[in-house]
Amino acid sequence: MNVYPTEKIRNVAIIAHGGAGKTSLTEAMLYQTGAIKRLGRVDDGNTTADFYPEEIKRKITINTTLVPCEYRGLKINVLDTPGFADFAGEVKGALRVADSVIVVLSAVAGVEVQTEIYWEECGDLPRIAFINKMDRENASFEKALEEMREKFSQPIVPLQIPIGAEANFKGVVDLIKMRALLFEPGTGKMTEAEIPAELADQVEAYKEQIVEAAAEGDDELLNKYLEGEELTDEEIQRGIKGAATNGTAVFVFCGSALNNMGIQPMMDFIVDCMPDPSHHSDVKGKDVSAEPLAALVFKTIADPYIGRLNFFRVFTGTMKADSVVYNANKEKEERIGNLLVMRGKEQFAVPELKAGDIAAVAKLSVTTTGDTLTDKARPVILKGIEFPQPTLAMAIEPKSKGDEDKLSSALQRLMEEDPTITMEKNTETRQTILKTMGETHTDIIVERLKSKFGVDVGTTEMKIPYRETIRAMVQVEGKHKKQTGGHGQYGHVWLKLEPLPDAEFAFEESVFGGAVPRNFFPAVEKGVREAMTEGVLAGYPVTNVKVTLYDGSYHPVDSSEMSFKLAAILAFRKGMEQAKPVLLEPIMNVEVLIPEQYLGDIIGDLNSKRGRVLGMEPQGKNQLVKAQVPLAEMARYSIDLKSITQGRGKFQMSFSHYEEVPANIAEKIAKK
Repeated sequence: MNVYPTEKIRNVAIIAHGGAGKTSLTEAMLYQTGAIKRLGRVDDGNTTADFYPEEIKRKITINTTLVPCEYRGLKINVLDTPGFADFAGEVKGALRVADSVIVVLSAVAGVEVQTEIYWEECGDLPRIAFINKMDRENASFEKALEEMREKFSQPIVPLQIPIGAEANFKGVVDLIKMRALLFEPGTGKMTEAEIPAELADQVEAYKEQIVEAAAEGDDELLNKYLEGEELTDEEIQRGIKGAATNGTAVFVFCGSALNNMGIQPMMDFIVDCMPDPSHHSDVKGKDVSAEPLAALVFKTIADPYIGRLNFFRVFTGTMKADSVVYNANKEKEERIGNLLVMRGKEQFAVPELKAGDIAAVAKLSVTTTGDTLTDKARPVILKGIEFPQPTLAMAIEPKSKGDEDKLSSALQRLMEEDPTITMEKNTETRQTILKTMGETHTDIIVERLKSKFGVDVGTTEMKIPYRETIRAMVQVEGKHKKQTGGHGQYGHVWLKLEPLPDAEFAFEESVFGGAVPRNFFPAVEKGVREAMTEGVLAGYPVTNVKVTLYDGSYHPVDSSEMSFKLAAILAFRKGMEQAKPVLLEPIMNVEVLIPEQYLGDIIGDLNSKRGRVLGMEPQGKNQLVKAQVPLAEMARYSIDLKSITQGRGKFQMSFSHYEEVPANIAEKIAKK
């Protein structure tokens, strides 16, 4: 593969709701450029972009895949992204390094939920839309277009309209060239023809929208347009390029990715009108080739055989093979070996990469996703990537007892390649807690642990770290007395136990007259602390208790630290039973961000989860609901929220405090 200068590179992320046809479009673009000789199909599991076993098995995209297409002397770096919410982190990474976006919509389903969500994620990135599946039953170009205009604020401007639909879909009318373009299904072979007479009125109406968008894309043309002058074809083309590059309009194409119809005109538009890498907001106005090296790692693959593979985009400067670069985040030098241009799982080595290009490098020692590789003499740190926080927590354990260490190391490797996974070991519940973006995400991780790292694991629900405390003050005696041959054992204490709302534990002594010698005080405290690890209701740790040692007795020969420790344990357990023990549960601060139409349902659901809604704040088109909810009710909230809001809601939670469990629920927990 050739080395391309900045102006001959286009970095395009393809985004859509799952099943709209992103991977099929990527495959058609590859076929169109001659990079592959046969058009693969997702259903057959033989596409270039979806090559992981779990992608082939499920027939969905799980990882962002880099698929460069060489076309008309340019290199289009296509980033094929997943469409499912569980893999939103992959989309975030791709959008961070893309200069423009193709939004794929199904002509049958129109604008779907994930399309809306990812559209918002695009921010100011210029984008075009491709209305796919025009050859399917119930396909409607007009309906998809109408939905786009309803849901999105940017001007939506078709550059094509379809000729026929469903089984009769033959091609498109190019509204700039004013010609009909007819496609041969499968080969994508294009022939020009006259525009069908029945489409004349439609063509005129859409043509006016194009002229308006072109005028908006160039200040000089806008003045001319507002003064009522007619724009020439050349001026319209210039205006369209300006609008596409600046993102002031979203131009719409249509076709069938599966049958390779309508792909070539869209690719021509990417080459002619979409921005090159020098237009990216991080480098706008800079001479990207003269600036020092700055490359951002946006994706990592952890392979048990070849090690780590880091994907990066060069924002400024030139990256050379067999060189030394500086990781500015880790403050460590890294040796670059081969620079690998990836096309799915294929690799092509190149001697260097110019500013704007995307590639991968293997076997870096400390570099991870979000790091900047730069020049040590003139270091630069690029803005990282804000990945979504995982919200579904599950306990995970190896099915084979000896695999604990293997599991821990495998999860570390997976967390390197997927920043939307977190793992923590809860010492209290003795569980390894895995947090992911959803059920499918968890299933994929479990599959990868087995297939990639040979660790067979099972998942269970996370145990709730309950606590126990007391509600009354009591005074209790504890006596440990044992007579054996020789020295006996003797420890005797009187303890006062009382609630301590503002702290976990306090130990005091108020012994008079040396009833218990001072050297045994630490042993008494140690005994109390040991007894507090297991409460009397359900065996949970005890908290919020003040214990005072106020009396007791000792034997000059038989008393020992162990005797007083055991006496304290006896006293504490007896006291706990008498002091009206109660069960406490963790209460979480929960913030839920949702579109306004779901507000009533969300509040009702939080109330049903024993939650207290503290307030609401408008945030743009959304509402932020703040509440406090018991952790026990939030275990599967990630799934519930997705179901209530059709995937449009987000939430985050953090620990607030412990609170008494209602008696009826406490009873069930104690029985467990």
